[in-house]
Amino acid sequence: MARFYADEQFPLPVVRILRSLGHNILTVQEANKAEQKIPDNEVLAYAISLDRAVLTLNRHDFIRLHKQNPQHQGIVICKSNSDWEQIAQRIHETVTAFASLSGQLVRVNRQK
Repeated sequence: MARFYADEQFPLPVVRILRSLGHNILTVQEANKAEQKIPDNEVLAYAISLDRAVLTLNRHDFIRLHKQNPQHQGIVICKSNSDWEQIAQRIHETVTAFASLSGQLVRVNRQK
């Protein structure tokens, strides 16, 4: 399963569900980096240093960062969705289809 670093705005209920599906996730809060207004490029650099893909709702900034530096362990961007189970399942299904997330920008959309 995937190794993720969930940024500060990523919903913790989704993290818990993804963990139950076998994913290894470190949150910004668990890394003691919450509420520090760490710039997104530093969030990505930290994830790279830990060999983890980023989980984020921040589509605009992380798409830009991917274009600037595609040398990362993956960026998974999601649309906000209050149906935690649905978004977790969509992330799980989407990322498990990849042999590797390295260098990938993965967009996970809501089901219609």
